[in-house]
Amino acid sequence: QVQLVESGGGLVQPGGSLRLSCQASGNIFTIYVMGWYRQAPGKQRELVARIDSGFNTNYADSVKGRFTISRDNGQNTVYLQMNSLKPEDTAVYYCNTDAALVERPMSVDNYWGQGTQVTVSS
Repeated sequence: QVQLVESGGGLVQPGGSLRLSCQASGNIFTIYVMGWYRQAPGKQRELVARIDSGFNTNYADSVKGRFTISRDNGQNTVYLQMNSLKPEDTAVYYCNTDAALVERPMSVDNYWGQGTQVTVSS
């Protein structure tokens, strides 16, 4: 199994910034895509941003120009720098990854973190 541990959430005022981190651990052979999703109360979970092993990225239209996703392959960690935060960014943010384990290197599975709350409010 792959464990994903998120950190960096919290309460911030509109216009402020937060940086989320997510570190993957376990008997990992390869990590492919790493990404961030979010789920606001009463809404479906949605993609925020993701980055593949070649550092190619894509973003939800609602966060383009404000959020930046990056990764450190040596640390199996993905980051989400969130600037110019808006109240509508309030949600639980989940880390997600496609990874293969050492014992099953040809099998790619999808894993989720527990989530971290981001609240944007004055």
